Amino acid sequence: MAAETSWGGAPSVLRMILGKQLEGLRTRAGLTYEQAGEAIGVSHSTIRRLEAAKVARLRLSDVEKLLRTYGVADQREIDTFLQSVREANKRGWWHSYRDVMPDWFTAYLSLEQAAHHIRAYESQFVHGLLQTEDYARALLSAGNPHASAEVTERQVALRMERQELLNRPSPPHLWVVMDETVLRWPVGGSAVMRAQIDHLIAVTAQPHVTLQIMPFRNGPHPAMRAGAFHIFRFKAPELPDIVYVNGLVGAVYVDKGDDVVVYREALDRLGAQAASVRKTEALLGSIRKEL
Repeated sequence: MAAETSWGGAPSVLRMILGKQLEGLRTRAGLTYEQAGEAIGVSHSTIRRLEAAKVARLRLSDVEKLLRTYGVADQREIDTFLQSVREANKRGWWHSYRDVMPDWFTAYLSLEQAAHHIRAYESQFVHGLLQTEDYARALLSAGNPHASAEVTERQVALRMERQELLNRPSPPHLWVVMDETVLRWPVGGSAVMRAQIDHLIAVTAQPHVTLQIMPFRNGPHPAMRAGAFHIFRFKAPELPDIVYVNGLVGAVYVDKGDDVVVYREALDRLGAQAASVRKTEALLGSIRKEL
C-alpha cells in the first residue's frame, strides 16, 4: 500500500504518491471528502489538499486517523505508511539554496530528482543537466546581470549539484532534443563553447543520456511555438507524466492526460525529424571546428 521507506525520490513527489494512495483508500472505502474530514475532525478542503499534495507537510496524526478511517487495520502497514510520511516531510538537499532560487523552482527540482525518465526540448540553451560550469556561469551572468558574484556562484553550484543525479547507480534516462541555435549562440565565448561541446560529446556517450540536434536545414518543426519544455516520467504507477514549461516569472506544470499527450507527440515528432545520435555527434564535431 505505502511507498517503500527506502524510496529515494524527492520529498514533494513522495507527498504526491502518498496523496494518490490516500485518495485510492478513501475511494475504496466509499467516503466523500466531507465524510473523511468529519471522521478525523478536519475540513473537506484539508482532505482535498492532502490528496493533491498541496501541503508543505503531512501531519502524522491526521494520516494515521485517515488510514484507520479507511479500514487499514494492520499496524505494520500503518507504520510503513507513516515512515513514508516522515520521509516526505524531510527537506530536499536543494533547500540550502533557497536564497538564490525562486520558490516555484523547488517543484521542478523535486520532479527532476525523482523522475525515472526525463525528456526535453531546448530551443535556446544547453539543458541544465548537460552544462559545463563555465557555460552555466556565463549564462546565469547574462540572464541576471545585476546579481552579485556570490549569488551567481551559488546558482552555478546548485546547477552542478543537480547533475549528480546522472552519476547515480541507477540514473534516470535523459533524452534531449536541442535546436542547432543552442550551439550557435556564443555563450561565454569560443573557448567556453568548445569545452561545452566536448562535454556534450563525452556525457552523451553514457547509455542513459541521449542527445539529438535539430539542424537549421530541417526548417520549421512541431515544437517551434511551444518553446522549451520537459516531460517527467516516474516509476510510481500512481503518478502521471508531468510537463514543465518555464516562463519569465514562474512555471506551468501540466498533468492532464490529453494535454500531456500533445507535448509527448511533439517530442516524438522532434525525435523523428532531428539528426540521429550518430549524425548529432558528427554535427557537434563540425560546429566545434568552426569555433
